[in-house]
Amino acid sequence: QLQASGGGLVQAGGSLRLSCAASGRTFSNYAMGWFRQAPGKEREFVAGISRSGGSTYYADSVRGRFTISRDNAKNTVHLQMNSLKPEDTAVYYCAANRVYTDYAPTSAYGMDSWGKGTLVTVSS
Repeated sequence: QLQASGGGLVQAGGSLRLSCAASGRTFSNYAMGWFRQAPGKEREFVAGISRSGGSTYYADSVRGRFTISRDNAKNTVHLQMNSLKPEDTAVYYCAANRVYTDYAPTSAYGMDSWGKGTLVTVSS
């Protein structure tokens, strides 16, 4: 089970930190990803992190502004979002992919567990 939290309302240029807590699994066996879905748009990939945390990958739209990290001892993955823009407004979801190699996800392919989302609203 995955549970995302940390969303809220923030002004453009501000920051938020999202967290995703995992339970009922060996967290370090899973690559993790963050995704988002804006109103009227399809879900899109935001960031991915390998099972060890040693590799990360970002969508072009967030690279340099967002940072994904994980704490395997606490079964959590985070998304630090800086320099937020109104176009970052969306419901953000975390997802997990059971993997056997240490690679960072670059899409939703293989994601087999999804958490409920958390809403991020960035005002202009």
